[in-house]
Amino acid sequence: MKRQSNTPGGLVIVDKPSGFTSHDVVAKMRGMARTRRVGHAGTLDPMATGVLVLGLERATKLLGHLALTEKEYVGTVRLGQSTLTDDAEGEVLAAKAAHGIAREDIDAGVAELSGAIMQVPSKVSAIKIDGKRSYKRIRDGEDVEIPARPVTVSSFVVHSAHETEAADGTPVTDVLVSVVCSSGTYIRALARDLGAGLGVGGHLTALRRTRVGPYKLDRARTLEQLQAAVDDPEGGGLPVMPLGDAAAAAFTRWDVTEAQARLLLNGARVPMPLFEGGGTVAAFGPDGTFLALVENQGGRAKSLAVFA
Repeated sequence: MKRQSNTPGGLVIVDKPSGFTSHDVVAKMRGMARTRRVGHAGTLDPMATGVLVLGLERATKLLGHLALTEKEYVGTVRLGQSTLTDDAEGEVLAAKAAHGIAREDIDAGVAELSGAIMQVPSKVSAIKIDGKRSYKRIRDGEDVEIPARPVTVSSFVVHSAHETEAADGTPVTDVLVSVVCSSGTYIRALARDLGAGLGVGGHLTALRRTRVGPYKLDRARTLEQLQAAVDDPEGGGLPVMPLGDAAAAAFTRWDVTEAQARLLLNGARVPMPLFEGGGTVAAFGPDGTFLALVENQGGRAKSLAVFA
């Protein structure tokens, strides 16, 4: 007999453990929430930990819009070794002693990788090349060339640099960094390019995502905590952020009249004010119900997704 979901639509903010793919987390959430309608707002590499935004039921329609928001990370870049995957999960391709690198040179390298830049994604990634995932082409022994694409690194800060030795004896320098960037930015590509710019190679050894748009680590729960909440007969069940709260946190809010609400829900393009920053706007009815995501086109609201 098919289990029925009593989980309301909304977001669950997960603190993803290392070693899990984003798909692994989605699969676990399907079991906890008893629904197949679960998705995520942007993948997080298996090695990485931290904020993974999941949408349940109707909230899955929000995810494509949330995936475009700014993200924040803390991580460790190892200077002195290049790897196939640009992180610690790939085989070491080259090694060069990386002790004695001046802090000002590291800072200068970081500055070169800040702001609006053109970035070549990691070859072992989910980027599609002629319809086939780049990582699959690499596994099949193909030589892959991925074109550079524009990303924005609004903050790239070095917090410390520590000289140590890699497992193979290479003198390396581990650099603790934090990054705020646009969607589509590869932090392991930043690590690779920082090392390349310094002439010693580099890769990412640790990564933790601390924010996706407005959703921060302090709202995230581990899979163990979420399962405990589901199993607790005295508790309130799975901690789901209601759809309206999720939309109001991520997008500019537009409170419409009853007449405007009816027109919006019927697909009409009603006159819409210009909001600072533009972009996607969340429309709410006079009773506070979240109605739709819209954008301003020529002074009128075009519905992107309807929720009421």
